[in-house]
Amino acid sequence: MKILVVEDNKSVCSMIEMFFAKEGIQGEFVNDGIEGYNRYKEETWDALIVDWMLPGMDGVTICRKIREEKNSVPIIMLTAKDSESDQVLGLEMGADDYVTKPFSPLALMARIKAVTRRVQNLQTNEVVEKGVIQSEHFKINKNTREVLLDGLPITNLTPKEFDLLFYFVQHPKQVFSREQLLERVWGYQFYGDERTVDVHIKRLRKKVETAQQPFFHTIWGVGYKFDETIKADEV
Repeated sequence: MKILVVEDNKSVCSMIEMFFAKEGIQGEFVNDGIEGYNRYKEETWDALIVDWMLPGMDGVTICRKIREEKNSVPIIMLTAKDSESDQVLGLEMGADDYVTKPFSPLALMARIKAVTRRVQNLQTNEVVEKGVIQSEHFKINKNTREVLLDGLPITNLTPKEFDLLFYFVQHPKQVFSREQLLERVWGYQFYGDERTVDVHIKRLRKKVETAQQPFFHTIWGVGYKFDETIKADEV
């Protein structure tokens, strides 16, 4: 997960950064509103954490401008303002959640997981309604549970292997930890050995990869990603 934090209080940034490290989240910290808004436009982010009061451009304006661009990236507003009217204003400008200072880092992490999970569920529901996703090599029908690899059917996948492949193809080039995959593919309430993920990845590799064309790539110390653009001689 990659999160942009726009916050001018350096001690708050240091605290958030410490908890990001524990959760395996890649965080980038910007202390100015204009710089933060420009940085948001330069890359794709899994979520934004934006302070209300910022030099250059305030957080409410950042939030409003992002929503005017029809971008649905999850936004959590940080602020010392705790009145109901302030909360309503922040939410009306497009914030997904509102955290009042001082706050518990654990509570902030819970909010981050909640808003990102909500957006992912919406995206997943849209895909399921359409029923089919397609990439350079794969065409997968969620409703009929059919998989085509370069036009040829793959019929020997187990149900969980299918679910895992579908999730990866749905999120190309994104790196997921084993814990994230257990949560999102096996289910949020699944508690099990993270090596389960390794076993399923190994089986998928045998069933869909060739020596010339790998699809699943191990990111050492983090987890896995699905990337069709990397060839065997580039690994």
